[in-house]
Amino acid sequence: MSKKKKSGDYMNNLVKRSEDAKTVRRIVAVIIVSLVLILVVGGISGYMYVKSALEPVNPDSDKEVKVEIPMGSSTSAIASTLEENGIIKDARVFRFYIKFKNESNFQAGEYKLSPSMAIDEIINALKNGKVLEEPVYTITIPEGKTIEEIAEIYANKLPFSKKEFLEVVNNPEYIELLINSYPNVLSNVILNPDIRTPLEGYLFAATYNFYDNKPGVKAVVEKMLEKTVTVVTPYLNEISARDLSVHEALTMASLVEKEASSEKQRRKIASVFYNRMEAGMRLQTDPTVLYALGEHKDRVLYKDLEVESPYNTYFVDKLPIGPISNFAEISLQAAVNPQETAFKYFLHDSEGNIHFAETHQEHQTLKQKYIN
Repeated sequence: MSKKKKSGDYMNNLVKRSEDAKTVRRIVAVIIVSLVLILVVGGISGYMYVKSALEPVNPDSDKEVKVEIPMGSSTSAIASTLEENGIIKDARVFRFYIKFKNESNFQAGEYKLSPSMAIDEIINALKNGKVLEEPVYTITIPEGKTIEEIAEIYANKLPFSKKEFLEVVNNPEYIELLINSYPNVLSNVILNPDIRTPLEGYLFAATYNFYDNKPGVKAVVEKMLEKTVTVVTPYLNEISARDLSVHEALTMASLVEKEASSEKQRRKIASVFYNRMEAGMRLQTDPTVLYALGEHKDRVLYKDLEVESPYNTYFVDKLPIGPISNFAEISLQAAVNPQETAFKYFLHDSEGNIHFAETHQEHQTLKQKYIN
């Protein structure tokens, strides 16, 4: 064999080995990237699963389930019994949670528990041997209430003051923790220093049962936020389809809530607001003026309309900076699914009826008829 041929074979072998090495490196890189992706996706999925497993099985349930915890039951047996009876979602997660929290000394007995109970309420019940036949407190938070009004309602019935409630809901560190815990509804936008109270509009109007003799402010707030998540989550796709953030959708829902009473009114009012925004008009809704002023008045005066506030829709060219109250679910429905109209104006008459108009001239005619 000639030297020239040997040299050519050697070079070909070198090229082949180099190509093989490149192929191996590519395969290794693909495997590493795939493993990293699997770990990341698995980690996120695992976190979301555990978070979901720690939430109430059904926050809206008023069902009571008899659960018997025999004498000498292990934590594994207790967890399995709770899962079998539909009180918790996952026995393994429950076991890990009580181990992490260093909870023990569960009492044997026959309990009446509910799928609406938070995991800490279940733990407290089992530790104290308390049969939860009736809630200790049942408190209704109406629609259209501000944080201050909500604080006052709770302070009149629960063992903490209005001041204590407001201090907690205005604590930036606590708000940041809530944003991380409820990412589907809360975002950093609520930390804007121009927002009066970060959780305004986010504490859902509903009837709440409390089984603890002394529920703390944080327990109350988080119970309300869990209800908000339950209500808002089914509308996330519709909110996104309207090119709104959750914050903007809840802000719109609060405006609708403060201006309307019936479902039909709500959808028309939402239509007016969207039509005005599309036309580049200010929303000019009086409840935002009152919120900006921080007081209740039977009649908004012309001088009030001039208050320079990011909440005053006579002053800003868009939605106010945040919600001005909590809301009913039908107001959120109207905010994401307004009636198709050409209305750009509405007014209330003395009997609570609402009259809509497409033009400013029509609006002035209605004003003369029903108000002046």
